[in-house]
Amino acid sequence: MTNQTATNRAVQDIYPLSPTQQGLLFHSLYGESQTGAYIVQVSFTLKGDLNREAFEQAWQQLMSRHTILRTAFVWDNLAAPVQVVGQKASLPICWHSWEHLSTQEKQAQQQENLAALIESDRTQGFNLSNAPLMRINAIQLGPNHYRIIWTHHHILLDGWSLPILLKEWIAYYQAAATKKTVQLGEPYPYRDYIAWLQQQDLSAAKQFWQDQLSGITAPTPLGIDNSGQKEVGQRDKQRNRSQQNGSQQNYDQRSYCLPAELTQQLKNFAQQNRLTLSSLVQGAWAKVLSVYSNESTVLYGLARAGRPDSLPQAHQRVGLFINTLPMRVTVSNNSDLVPWLQDIQTQQLTQQPYEYTPLVDIQAVSNIPRQSPLFESVVVFENYPLESAEGLGGLDLVDVAITEKTHYPLTLFATASETFIFKMLYDMQRFEVGAIARLLGHLHSTLAAIVANAQPTNAQKSIGSISILSASEQEQLIHYGQGASVKVSDQCIKDAVAQHAYENPTATALLFEGDAISYSQLDSRANQLVHYLRQQGIEPNTVIGLCAERSVEMVIALLAILKLGCAYVPLDPTHPADRLQYVVEDAGINWLICHAATAQILKPGEIQQINMGQVASAIANQPTSALNVTVAPTNIAYLIYTSGSTGRPKGVPITHQSLNNLLRAMITRLQVTPADTLMAVTTFAFDIAALELFLPLVSGACLLLANNESVRDGHRLIADLETYGVDIMQATPATWRLLLSSGWTGQNGLKILCGGEALDSSLAKVLLDCGEEVWNVYGPTETTIWSGALALTKDLIETGNVPIGHPIDNTHFYVLDEQQQPVPIGVAGELYIGGLGLSQGYWNRPELTAEKFVPVDGNVLYRTGDRVRYREDGTLDYLGRFDYQAKLRGYRIELGEIESAMARPFQRKIALHPHINQAIAVLQGDTAEDQRLVAYVTLDNGKEANELQFSVGDALRTHLTRQLPHYMVPTAYQVLPAFPLTPNGKVDRKALPAITQSAITPDARPKTAIENTLAEIWRSILPVQEEAEKAVVGATISIYDNFFEIGGHSLLVINAQSQIRQQLGIELSMVDLFRYPTLNTLATHIDQLNEKGEKDKEKQEERKAAVAAGKQRLNKRLKQRKSAQQLGGKAT
Repeated sequence: MTNQTATNRAVQDIYPLSPTQQGLLFHSLYGESQTGAYIVQVSFTLKGDLNREAFEQAWQQLMSRHTILRTAFVWDNLAAPVQVVGQKASLPICWHSWEHLSTQEKQAQQQENLAALIESDRTQGFNLSNAPLMRINAIQLGPNHYRIIWTHHHILLDGWSLPILLKEWIAYYQAAATKKTVQLGEPYPYRDYIAWLQQQDLSAAKQFWQDQLSGITAPTPLGIDNSGQKEVGQRDKQRNRSQQNGSQQNYDQRSYCLPAELTQQLKNFAQQNRLTLSSLVQGAWAKVLSVYSNESTVLYGLARAGRPDSLPQAHQRVGLFINTLPMRVTVSNNSDLVPWLQDIQTQQLTQQPYEYTPLVDIQAVSNIPRQSPLFESVVVFENYPLESAEGLGGLDLVDVAITEKTHYPLTLFATASETFIFKMLYDMQRFEVGAIARLLGHLHSTLAAIVANAQPTNAQKSIGSISILSASEQEQLIHYGQGASVKVSDQCIKDAVAQHAYENPTATALLFEGDAISYSQLDSRANQLVHYLRQQGIEPNTVIGLCAERSVEMVIALLAILKLGCAYVPLDPTHPADRLQYVVEDAGINWLICHAATAQILKPGEIQQINMGQVASAIANQPTSALNVTVAPTNIAYLIYTSGSTGRPKGVPITHQSLNNLLRAMITRLQVTPADTLMAVTTFAFDIAALELFLPLVSGACLLLANNESVRDGHRLIADLETYGVDIMQATPATWRLLLSSGWTGQNGLKILCGGEALDSSLAKVLLDCGEEVWNVYGPTETTIWSGALALTKDLIETGNVPIGHPIDNTHFYVLDEQQQPVPIGVAGELYIGGLGLSQGYWNRPELTAEKFVPVDGNVLYRTGDRVRYREDGTLDYLGRFDYQAKLRGYRIELGEIESAMARPFQRKIALHPHINQAIAVLQGDTAEDQRLVAYVTLDNGKEANELQFSVGDALRTHLTRQLPHYMVPTAYQVLPAFPLTPNGKVDRKALPAITQSAITPDARPKTAIENTLAEIWRSILPVQEEAEKAVVGATISIYDNFFEIGGHSLLVINAQSQIRQQLGIELSMVDLFRYPTLNTLATHIDQLNEKGEKDKEKQEERKAAVAAGKQRLNKRLKQRKSAQQLGGKAT
């Protein structure tokens, strides 16, 4: 935007901007390509015989009366911007005649044209350096029927000023129309307010706001961003993109009207409890925001009138006095409702003496970093209604409406008349229409609950008793979380195998290392082992340990234990001996089945071992008939141990009923038939192996058991898949990556199951091209392997997030907040699971059982610790573990968000770095002062870590700086040959090595001429306060320093932009300065612009040369033609 004042107008006055004006100037310049920001349009209808001359004269008289209407703004090459008042300014008034569209059949066209005119008028904006920043469009819609659009920039006027000006215009119009004069009181110049501001004690105000915001370190997340639908943790990326790309912001608004009965109830309630309606709205907004953000202390912006009593006639003045200030509200569920609302009202009164404080100064004394907003939602309670008027010199003024656009993601406008009217202005990049509609509905439900809870019988109700959900949404959530209710067969695994042995005795049940075992053989050998175990004195319901390598004997032993009515405890021989010993002792194992190779792993003599190799002949002599043992559905099938947060493994018992329910549900979903072959690759000590081992056996299908070597070798797995024509394979993401890195490109007809840890979108997209179906299976051990299963499609993961879908049969999902109350659709909460898959609790751990298996509304549910949220269609998105949430410098960070951002580019084949394979983010450091984000990456094709250490780090750092907020960009990057894995095939984060010094860029000093110039500019404009800060903003500015983290703020960006233009001769938008906040990314961007400029210049020179050459050729041809004509004439 050109910053020049008109030179043909005399200047009446020059003075500084108010803090709010400074903010609006910044946002207007920052979003100059973001058309319509802070453009206010007041529209109204005039009916009657309009005197055009009087109409224009009245507006011009307003211009002459008020200095603010003749004001322009200057900022270039100045230490601080100023406002310049001209002696005169002519208001543009444009007349439109649309009477030809007034017929009934053309009225729709007229309304479309009107909407288009309003939109184009708003997007036209204003050149803030040229007054007036106001204009009028007057449209004649029919005889004696006009629609007036009064457009101005918000930097001139606040909402309070509008009815004052409109009343004055009416007075001037009536006088002009009747050829009379009108005497209005002396106007109050805006300069008075600026002078008043300069007299205030800013230090006292800063101390007040510092106390008000103490302990708040980050803005309150809104919780319903598009991140829930688009990407794990893309909330901050969306916010970052919206902040960086002003040109891409697109706002819309949605209105909502409360019923008249509820409005009256709210008015009565407010009057009875000496509350303002504004306090009621704020209480409802705070409650909704608390539920959405899952935080008990919320921060939002509140538009304040900013008209102090100490300023004479403050309420009669015209100008911009409003200020948007932070409101901190603690939503304590145990607090009584009415006193809490009264506290909100008292806080507003307490803030009044300090309403003038610049928002930049408030943020400076807070603990919220400067690059982040103080708040992302604003409440505007409009108590300055623009009313209709009749009998104005033969005119009626009706249908008054006002539209405006802010830069905040969410702005709630509330107006109370006969009904409560809410208008929500929202950033369409960040919020779906459905989410905004639900938000307004939640505001309605909350206000209704406030009134209901305040009736005499409920006078002592607490805030926690208020639900923001309507009855219909509560029913919908229950419906979404209920798996199909089906009757589960009492037929256990042992009975299903016996039935298949009877009906299809020769069918292959098990393949291992080329050997095929039929169903008849498998059933008979298992029966023989059952007889042998019974002979040893083992009774049903005994817990039996099984420590075996992958083999035919392992499968037979598992089946035999179940046939005997006992429970097996899997002991992986590759696990540490101390862990195995702990499991044996905790489970109370007295009997252990093992191989010769595993017999010495545990301490001898303490338990009775059955070495299947040593007693093979004795087992072979046993009968092959089945032993008659009754197994109840509630009997334990297996007791499996998972890692504990305290280091102690915890045992989880699973009943036959729970296991049967899972197997039958998966048979239905996968449509498993006896013709299928399922390959088992997971260690049997990981609970998901139970599905791989038993699903084919209860289906009459074939179980292909991969041996120990194959499960660790991608090439061997590929060979097994192809050799045996595998139809179904389940594995963890790590195993699927192992296959892909070994060159696997997929297999026709393969049904892929991926589970055990979160499936990211990049891997899901690859797997969708590798088989017939890809299933994302989800569930904790405590709810029997899988509680949800979803067949993925490209449409489902198009947004970048991989959903976990819906609960399986007889399973119930509940998404609850910290108070175990249901959260709305689109809002994150913790997943609780109930149903037939639920374990009885932890083995011998009553305290832990009570902590994780909790009663909710009469049902026992398992707390998963997983963050999820519902999509609008009821599909459940997985957002990560609560364990993976971290706090860094006050910010709540989802490590999964960073990992997702690191995964996207190279999985999509973008040339970020040609060798990156996988990346993990970790928060390291024992104390808050020492903590930092670091990233670990692995490379394709065994590339040397040292060779690519710095190029990988630079590539990721540059990429993430553009994708994520600054506080989510890791400070160090370590390349590893491979990630450590747990025996279950998951990435073992605890085993990641400490970050090495070589992972940190050794020299971050400015090197290039552009970097040095930028560093000098930063040093010249950044404030140097304490001695400790001088080292930061002094000679040691790093190329990785962030402008906003070392003292910069939005208003200093204007100065930086000007100096870069002067010293480097390049025009950067303020969007660029936010998009590239670190010195190195900004320098790189300038280099690219210069390079592009040089190329454009070369092309321009080439075009000039081509044009010149063309002219020469043309002139030459003309001369030749002329010469030929002359010669021809002579010949004649």
